[in-house]
Amino acid sequence: MPATSRPDAGPDNLRPGLQLEGGPPGTEEDGLGYLDALGMHSVRLGLHRMERALADLDRPDRRFPVLLVAGTNGKGSTSALAASALQMAGYRVGLYTSPHLHRFAERVQINGRPVGDEELADGVQTVRRVCTWQDDPAHQDRLTYFELATLLSMLCFARYEVDVAVVETGLGGQFDATAVLAPCVMAVTRIGLDHLEYFGTSLAEVARAEASIFKPGVPVAVAPGQPSDAMEVLRTEAARIGAPLSVCREDYEGPLALRGAHQRQNAAVANKALELLGPRGLSRAQDAVTCGFASTRWPGRFEDVAGVLLDVAHNPDGAQALAHGLRDHYPERPVELVFGVSTDKDYRGILRILARSARHLHLCPPLTRRSLAPTACAAFADEIGLPSSVYSSCTDALHAAQDSADSRGGLVCTTGSFNVVAEVRRLLLDSMAPPSSAATPQ
Repeated sequence: MPATSRPDAGPDNLRPGLQLEGGPPGTEEDGLGYLDALGMHSVRLGLHRMERALADLDRPDRRFPVLLVAGTNGKGSTSALAASALQMAGYRVGLYTSPHLHRFAERVQINGRPVGDEELADGVQTVRRVCTWQDDPAHQDRLTYFELATLLSMLCFARYEVDVAVVETGLGGQFDATAVLAPCVMAVTRIGLDHLEYFGTSLAEVARAEASIFKPGVPVAVAPGQPSDAMEVLRTEAARIGAPLSVCREDYEGPLALRGAHQRQNAAVANKALELLGPRGLSRAQDAVTCGFASTRWPGRFEDVAGVLLDVAHNPDGAQALAHGLRDHYPERPVELVFGVSTDKDYRGILRILARSARHLHLCPPLTRRSLAPTACAAFADEIGLPSSVYSSCTDALHAAQDSADSRGGLVCTTGSFNVVAEVRRLLLDSMAPPSSAATPQ
């Protein structure tokens, strides 16, 4: 498939191909509101709902090639890097990632621009109209939030006739909604310990879960620096399934907009995945990769906003990458750590790692029903000798951290939860906006 230059091919100026089916247009309230009501964190294992819905919708996912990105940490960054390079090569690119920071539309992008809320709402109405069983009171097995979100991305990508879609898995594993897709290439980022209630408590078990979505004959690019026990499982499972495995031997060394040594690992696996796409009709010049990687922007990943560092490290492996980044980029600055997590995260493992870098811990509750009480983190911080303070809101924690950093020449770093990073990022952007208007998070 030859690439044709479409530099402005975002949702606002593309002529859609596949039309969403009839009926009055949805609104954000009856579309995205319906999605929210399903519960963002609801999980019900099984692929039968996705298979049935995609069949009812005439398999929109089969209308374009897919690069599927799995792994524990770095999936979003790797997906964004690959999508940016493909766009620079002249392709119309769909990008599906999760979770979002500020708006659901961040999850579904065409050439780097989120699809509009109204169109997403229309997509929800299309699914409900076509998949009549979804709202049937007698049918208890409804689509989950993530399943419906994944369906919306497939509908939008088909509608805009993308040349290729880069898709990030959710939890991962054989029952992830994205496991029903038929990718032409897969990528696996670094394996770490997360979602232990689903995958198990060892790196080998997590790697086995990630490898469960390998497909016969579909090549897999694997990030460098994998833990040895995880790498052994990936190799064994790939050989058993018949999936050609390409392991990156070194980090990417070209220009990179995303900061941190871990992002060079992510760029390496993105680069290898792009190379594997070549024989499948998606060739790209190296200068497209260079330009794409040098211009990729991915909010909340070792990102500086108004002098505050934001990073969504939410497991020990992510915390280790953040700690390395702090030592590499801010070696002489005392760190005021704004922190909050949900109840399913290994806050002890995260804090044990970050305690080596932080001067003081400013604890706040994430804006979620799964929020872990900051007092639990404070009790553990006391056990490991890390001074801490507890606040009732992210606003109060941020302001206290800023005051402390200002008086000591320190650095404010916010991490631990997507919700906490999103809220602090919104506060910072609002503070930078003109007095007459609030900033719209991007």
